[in-house]
Amino acid sequence: MLAAPLAAILTYSFLTDGYLEIIRDFTLENYAEAVSDPLYRLVLFRSVMVAAVVTAATVLLAFPVAYFVSFHVAPERKSLWLFLITIPFWTSYLIRVFLWKVILGFNGVVNSTLMGLGIIDEPLTFILYNVNAVVITLAHAYAPFAILPIFVALEKIDRSLLEAGQDLGESKLMTFWRVTLPLAMPGVVAAVLIVFIPTIGDYVTPQLVGGPEGRMIANVIQLQYLRLDNYPLGSALAVLAMVTVTLISLVFLWLNRRFLKVKQ
Repeated sequence: MLAAPLAAILTYSFLTDGYLEIIRDFTLENYAEAVSDPLYRLVLFRSVMVAAVVTAATVLLAFPVAYFVSFHVAPERKSLWLFLITIPFWTSYLIRVFLWKVILGFNGVVNSTLMGLGIIDEPLTFILYNVNAVVITLAHAYAPFAILPIFVALEKIDRSLLEAGQDLGESKLMTFWRVTLPLAMPGVVAAVLIVFIPTIGDYVTPQLVGGPEGRMIANVIQLQYLRLDNYPLGSALAVLAMVTVTLISLVFLWLNRRFLKVKQ
């Protein structure tokens, strides 16, 4: 079921676009245009950078939360904390994006509060309809996806290993760096991939809060498919996006293995 649409997209990417029809002539022009056009390169680069920033921010903020719940919350209260973490899932993703649009808007909660406190004289314009708004909204939306796998990895760590490290003279900071973090890396890797892969292809958030400066590759693909009726070029852009995600993910996994080997 997953292979069939991927095969169709791959096939379309090598066909020729005609007026309101697809000409079944094999060509590489779609990939040539997708790679050579500076607009497509810019949007793909922006998508990668936005996804990287969102992933880094989400994982860095999620790790302390997961660590606190795993190591400092009483066992009988951990379920309550996990329940609170998953509360955002109770509402539609679309509603959450619209809420951030209201919060970051020209007359939204942030601007109204800052102006009411006298911190600013006029509404901030750089927090909506740009990359900043996309990063903030995506980081909030995917935070639970990062917290949960890291928490699971931390829960599997044998606490006696941490005690042994401190008994051998290691400080708490070095015990965390040399014992806790390497053992938690499977959860960190899972969190990075879970956040990075869907955010680079997110369509709703850039469409609603990104504006022209925050459009990402999924918005360009949608434009080619539904507005310009250019299925071959849209498919080529989709394939390039998937290849980019795959290569970046493989490089990250390789770097993670090198990190763990150094720790060993």
